[in-house]
Amino acid sequence: MRILAIETSCDETAVTFLDISGMLEKPDIKVLGNTLLSQVALHEKYGGVYPNLAKREHEKNLPILLAKTLKEAGHPSTDSTNSPQASSGQVDYIAVTAGPGLEPALWTGITFAKNLGERWNKPVVPVNHMEGHVFSVLYGANEALALPALALLVSGGHTELVHVKDFGNYEILGQTRDDAVGEAFDKAARMLGLPYPGGPEISRLAENSRKRTNEDIIKLPRPMIHSKNLDFSFSGLKTALLYRLKLENGLNNEFKEDMARAFEDAAIEVLVEKTRKALLLLGDKIKTLIVAGGVSANLHLSSELNKLVDEFTGITLRIPARLLTTDNAIMIGIAAFIRLSKEPEISRNQITIRAEGNLSIDSERSRTISSAQ
Repeated sequence: MRILAIETSCDETAVTFLDISGMLEKPDIKVLGNTLLSQVALHEKYGGVYPNLAKREHEKNLPILLAKTLKEAGHPSTDSTNSPQASSGQVDYIAVTAGPGLEPALWTGITFAKNLGERWNKPVVPVNHMEGHVFSVLYGANEALALPALALLVSGGHTELVHVKDFGNYEILGQTRDDAVGEAFDKAARMLGLPYPGGPEISRLAENSRKRTNEDIIKLPRPMIHSKNLDFSFSGLKTALLYRLKLENGLNNEFKEDMARAFEDAAIEVLVEKTRKALLLLGDKIKTLIVAGGVSANLHLSSELNKLVDEFTGITLRIPARLLTTDNAIMIGIAAFIRLSKEPEISRNQITIRAEGNLSIDSERSRTISSAQ
C-alpha cells in the first residue's frame, strides 16, 4: 500500500511517501519521497519548543514539504492554485499523527491531512506517535521483529516502558512522574550554559570526561532506582545538579565535562536498571528489547543496554536507524501500515480525528478514551 504520512507533533514538520508491503514483522518499506524541516534554531532562544510558534511554522512548511515530497517521488504535478495533486493510483491512504504531542501543532497536521483527504478522496488514518517510535525499528531491518517485546521509549516528551504484546496490543508498565529524560537533559544543559537541544551537548562533554579519566569525580543521585515500581523521576536529579553548581565559583571546561558525565551516568543508570527490572518481571516471554525516541541515539545508553541484553538469553536489542530516532514521518507511515493491516475497517469507516496531547499507547487506556468521545 502507498501511504502519504504527515508528522507535526512537536517542532519537526515531516512528510513522507511510502510504498509498504509484506508481513508486519519485516515489511518491505520503500521511501518514495521524504522531507523534513526542523525548527530547532527558532526555538533555541526559548530553551524549548514554543507551541504557537511551532504551529505557525507547520502551517507554512506543510504545503512546501508536500510539494517537495511528491516531486521526489516523481509526481510534481500541480493544479491552477499551485497545490500538489495526486491521481487515484498514486496514494492509497493519508496518515497523520493524532497524539501525543503539542495540541496546536497536532491540529495543524490533522487539518492539513483532512483537507488533503477530501481533495484527493482518500481515507485519513490517525496514528499514535509513540506507536510510530516503537515500530521505527522496522525500517531498514535485516531480521524480522520478534514479539512480544519490551519497549523503552525515551524522548523529550516521554519516558515509558511498554510491554508490546503484539502489533496493536500494548501495556505501559512504567513512565516518568515528572520530566521526561530528554527534557531533563535539555534543562541540565541549560544550567551548564550549553546550547539547545542539550542532549547531544551533554553527551559530547561526558565523553570528553570519560576519555580524560576513569574516575567518577562527581556523583549525583539515581532517583527511584530502588523503587518497587517501574516509574521514573528526573526532577530530583535536575535539582541535585542545580545545587552542585551553586557550590562552584566558576564553571571551567573540565568541571562542565565532569558535571555532564555525572548527569548522564545517573540518568542512564536509572533507565537501564528499570529496564532490567521490567525484563525480569516479564520473564522468558520477551524476545526483543526495543529502544526508541530521540534519546535512543545516546551512545552511552546503547552501550549500557548492549551489556544488559547480554545478561539475558534469547533477547535481541533493536534501536532505530539514527534518521528515525527523532520525530519523522517515516515511522508514522509504518505505524499506519500496521494499523491498516490489523484494522482494515478503518479505511472504510469515517473516523473522527482529533488532536490528543496526552494520547496513551496503552491499549486499555486508548480504548477508554475512544469510548468516551
